Amino acid sequence: MKDDYLHTDQHHEMELRHLESQQWASDLHFIKDEIIFIGHLLEAYIFEPDTPNLFERLQDYRERLKKITDSTSRAIAQIGVHDNLLGGMLECKDEAYDATYLQKHEQLKAEVTDLRMDFQTFKLEIFNYAGGILKKGKPIQ
Repeated sequence: MKDDYLHTDQHHEMELRHLESQQWASDLHFIKDEIIFIGHLLEAYIFEPDTPNLFERLQDYRERLKKITDSTSRAIAQIGVHDNLLGGMLECKDEAYDATYLQKHEQLKAEVTDLRMDFQTFKLEIFNYAGGILKKGKPIQ
């Protein structure tokens, strides 16, 4: 009886980790969409051309955006492999929790959290910078 309870509890914990990893993937796909928008923003001719160091600043942002894009793609791939492993573990009902899997799950969780925070900081920096140097157009009436 106790073994059935432990097995059910382990299975529930694995399902929760599966949902968590699906949420990570969803969040990172959303970030990839935001990256596309920011890339278009950086390539647009909407900034005041006489802004000091404009070219250098935009080039730095483009390079940093490329690194974030690469990191996000790698993380999504790692989550896919991780989630597939979990799917196999869920199908093997007699399989006990693998300590290596749990360690990898926590490591991925930390990586995704760091990636999200780094991207939010980067995005805020770009928006604050861009907001001050956009070309002035006709006001919306």
